[in-house]
Amino acid sequence: MIDPVTAMATAGAAFNTIKKGFEIGRDIESMASDIGRWMSAVSDITEAEKQAQNPPIFKKLAFRGSVEQEAMELFAAKMKMEQQRDELRQYISFTMGISAWQQLIAMEAKIRKDRQDTIYKQAARRRAFVEWSAIIVLISIIVGAIIWFAWFLSIR
Repeated sequence: MIDPVTAMATAGAAFNTIKKGFEIGRDIESMASDIGRWMSAVSDITEAEKQAQNPPIFKKLAFRGSVEQEAMELFAAKMKMEQQRDELRQYISFTMGISAWQQLIAMEAKIRKDRQDTIYKQAARRRAFVEWSAIIVLISIIVGAIIWFAWFLSIR
């Protein structure tokens, strides 16, 4: 599961670096890694929101209170991301024109797709493996307990 607090901290640090870069007159090319880091964090927050909408079954059963807390964290992170995105759009549009912002949006879409194809799919497979493994272990324990109980009753 992607931690929205960590993603938000990463996004905040990257955004502050980008903001300072614009203030001292750096061009967008020299801030590409910072912008990429910010976009990756935004993508992580978006993915965390998707995962929170469909939590694993064990999380639903065992950690009911944390689901609400996570939803609030994600909501706050999403609002902060929208504020940062708007501010970034204003900086880029004002200093480089609207076409630069559109290029940046295209770059963001590519980063999001790449992360979806690699990181998020791998995490989803890992999560499914852990869930199914836990279910199999739980079923094995229950079946074993039933067999043991039946054996115990038969020897009495």
